[in-house]
Amino acid sequence: MERLKGVSMILIGAMLWGATGPLMEWTLDVYPISVSFLLTIRLIVAGIVLLLFLKMKQVQVTSIFRQKIWTRPLLIFSVAGMLGVQYSFVAAIDTSNAVFATLMQFLAPVYVIIFVSMRLRKWPPVYQVLGMLGTLAGLFLLLTDGRMDSLVISGEALFWGILVGLAFTFYTLYPARLMQEWGVLLVVGWSMLFGGIFLGLINPIFLSDEWGVLLDPLLVLAIIAIILVGTMAFVLFLSSMRFISAVETSILSAMEPLTAMLISLVWFGHFLSPLQIGGAFLMLVFVTWLSFAGNEKKLIDEG
Repeated sequence: MERLKGVSMILIGAMLWGATGPLMEWTLDVYPISVSFLLTIRLIVAGIVLLLFLKMKQVQVTSIFRQKIWTRPLLIFSVAGMLGVQYSFVAAIDTSNAVFATLMQFLAPVYVIIFVSMRLRKWPPVYQVLGMLGTLAGLFLLLTDGRMDSLVISGEALFWGILVGLAFTFYTLYPARLMQEWGVLLVVGWSMLFGGIFLGLINPIFLSDEWGVLLDPLLVLAIIAIILVGTMAFVLFLSSMRFISAVETSILSAMEPLTAMLISLVWFGHFLSPLQIGGAFLMLVFVTWLSFAGNEKKLIDEG
């Protein structure tokens, strides 16, 4: 029953996050609103709502600060993890589209392999090398449409796309001990609030001339939807790892780019060429195979 609960969480979370991308793409395209302004509001409001919800459930939300050993990792995760993945993701959407940003985020297992190999100072196993080569071949087709002399997306979009994969890798690996000790909701709530405050200090939100756009009720509804849907997606994704393995989470999260692609196709009419569709399919297949093959090898080694 718990495994079914974990599978349901990651599937729903992946689909919700996949739906958030096109919604943010529409918001940034239609309204004169910056990535920093949108994210500052989103993170601060979502963080406050989560912490108030926990307070209503009689949770001592400030207890995490009574032991100073947890304050530093919480702040690191807030800026490099929560803010890092959200800002790079939205910036990738703003400079390209939701499908590209979601697929680049899905490259996280490749970054994990490279990181582990560098830390151990040895080449990865053959199956990982093949998986990475297959994934990168798919990425090449997606970005170039099979033409060596041109990129389908801009250099700026590629920069944010690479960064979102790196940030998502950190976001997935770093907070394990924090969440085991204090719970997913408390860590996510504080990290959203601190991440939003940090971004608001770098780009002073109270001095912004963008507040006027919030007079449009449709934009307000869109931002509320982004906050609610995005927060639910983050909580479900991280909560699922209590019930299923990281490998299963990685495999099932393939629903995220598929959802983004389907919604973008219907909503925006974003048609990919046959080679780009093939590239996206290759990426999904090889990333999934990377996770599955790694799990099989682990079981054989343990046996």
